[in-house]
This record gives sequence, C-alpha cells and structure tokens, in this order.
Amino acid sequence: MTETLAAVLHEPGDLRIEPIEVREPGPGEVRIRVGVCGVCGSDATEYGRHLQLAEPPVALGHEFAGTIDAVGDGVTGLAVGATVVCGAGISCGECKPCRAGRTNLCRRYKTLGFAHHGGLAGYVVAPADIVLDVSDSGLAMDTLGLTQPMAIAVHTVRRSGLKAGDDAVIVGVGGIGVFITVAAVATGARVLVVDLNEERLALATALGATATLVAGTKPLTEAIDELGFDVDVFFEVSGSRPGLQSVLEASKPGVTIVPVGIQRGEPELPLGSWTLREMKVVGTVAHVFKTDFPDAVKLLQSRPDWSDVAPEAFPLDRLVPDVLQPLLDGSAQQIKALVDPWITEPRAAVHTKR
Repeated sequence: MTETLAAVLHEPGDLRIEPIEVREPGPGEVRIRVGVCGVCGSDATEYGRHLQLAEPPVALGHEFAGTIDAVGDGVTGLAVGATVVCGAGISCGECKPCRAGRTNLCRRYKTLGFAHHGGLAGYVVAPADIVLDVSDSGLAMDTLGLTQPMAIAVHTVRRSGLKAGDDAVIVGVGGIGVFITVAAVATGARVLVVDLNEERLALATALGATATLVAGTKPLTEAIDELGFDVDVFFEVSGSRPGLQSVLEASKPGVTIVPVGIQRGEPELPLGSWTLREMKVVGTVAHVFKTDFPDAVKLLQSRPDWSDVAPEAFPLDRLVPDVLQPLLDGSAQQIKALVDPWITEPRAAVHTKR
C-alpha cells in the first residue's frame, strides 16, 4: 500500500484534503503517479449541488495524466516510467453496447473519480485498457491533462456526422465548447461560435472558428444568413434556455442538433415540427476510449501552446476556493483549471512541447 494525499468528497459541500491508501495494481491494472488533473463542471456539481455520479467517500478527478509507477500481472504494452493519459471510464466489455464498441454506454459503466478514487490525488490505480502511452507525443504533462475533455469533443463531433464542407454552429464556448470548436474546425467545416463572453469568442477565432457572434446582439438566424451558412449541425453547449431556443428558431429542415449542454427542467420541444422537417437530435455522452483518445492527442499536437485554455495549475488545498467554487458561481476566469497534486502554491501551466 502507498499513502497519498487526495481531494476526497464525503458529501456535497464536504471535500477534504486527506491521506488515502493506494493499493498495488492487480492483474490488468497499472498505478499512475498523477502529474496533473483537470477539473470540470461535473466535479463542481458533485461537490456543490448534489450527488449524481459520485459514490463517497471518493477522491474526485477523471481528467488526468501522469507516469506509470507500477504494473500489475498480465499488462502488456505499458511499462513503468511511461507517460500516460487515462480515459477514467470503466466498461465491462461484455454487455451489448461494449460488444458493439460503444463502451461509453456500458450497462455497468463506472468512472474513476466518481465510483473509484480518481486523479485528484498523488497516485491512482486504473485498468490498463483505459490507459494510453503518450511518451512519444512530445506534449507537456499539463497539455496532456486536456486529453479527456478533448476526447469528449472528438466523440461529440463524431456523433454529429460533421464533415468537410459542412456548416456548423456552436452555442457556448466554455469548458467543453472550446474543445468542440477545435474538433469541429479539424473536420474542415465552417464554424460559427456564439457566446456572451467576447474574450472567449476571441479564443474561438484563435482556434480556427470562421466567425463569432456575441449572443443577444442580433438573432442567430440573421447572423447565419449574413454569413451565407446553410447549417448542417448545431451544437448547443451552453445548456441555457435562450441558447436552445435560438437553435430551434434557426434550424431548417434536415439539420442535426446536438444538445451537449444539459438543460435544466423540461424545455418545450416541437417534436411534430422535427418530424415533418426530418430534423435529427443526437445525444452524446463521454467518449469511446479506443477511438477518441488517440484522435484527441493528435488535436492537442496541432497547437504549439494551450496556455490560453489552461493557464494555471493549482495545489490540492486550493481546489475548493480557486477551482470548484468559481465553477459553481460562474466566476471562473480560465477555460480549464488544472490541479497539480505535488505543488503547494499555484504555478503557471507548462505547455511547451517536449
């Protein structure tokens, strides 16, 4: 057993930085010395509002990268000292979705950081089949901490069917919208990004968006017409009623709508209109590790610096005031917050390629 400090959620509002025991890896498992762990809205929701995924007491953190520290029996292709990223989602490999390659829909799906101790800790044990060796990627550890959200974006865009020559609209360019922008642009599609925050829209432009729109300054339909877009896919990422309403008003026959942001309450949906206009609504959740993670790493390699997305890394004891609480109250300044479990003071993130 190895003891390590971790950010352990005991119940909503009760997160403690305390030691936990990290066992030796069993057959088919590896132990990872965490280099960095990203934090997302799901972590904040579990901490600050209500438990949907977490099974406390549990160390949070499902977006992590690190170095293999120990290898269990039967593991091949992964060695001690390898730099790795982890998918966090654990699937059974036996149910119908798993057999079809849709491991994110596993009937017994569990996630490191919610059901089992995750990456907001010094060490974590993970199944080897959701760990990817990225030692040759050339990416810095802090950049590799962005792999999991990028993989979610890759999966989202893959689900949408977006392709070169298409037109897409992304409503909301926060913690996941930024990565969807990168993945959508990479298809060769033209992309319009909509948000209330002008700084985030400037970032979307830097990421390759064709055009941007400050939400509320003009109707989305008007902006689309001015651009000469004939939209194939709408990604509604904000999870807001106005965002969804703008998408519904701008949608033409044959369009695909991907509601990435989770709507609260029960929005009115014009199902009859969707039927008559052959509109498609596509759900998306998590990622498929084997297909989405390698592509996510490639997209991260496509830019020399991700400091504009993840500029800072925080120590564990600053997780609540500097990361989780700002996510909850909407005051977060950075797109993606990183946590380094080995530091005692905040530091600038390092994204220089190795």
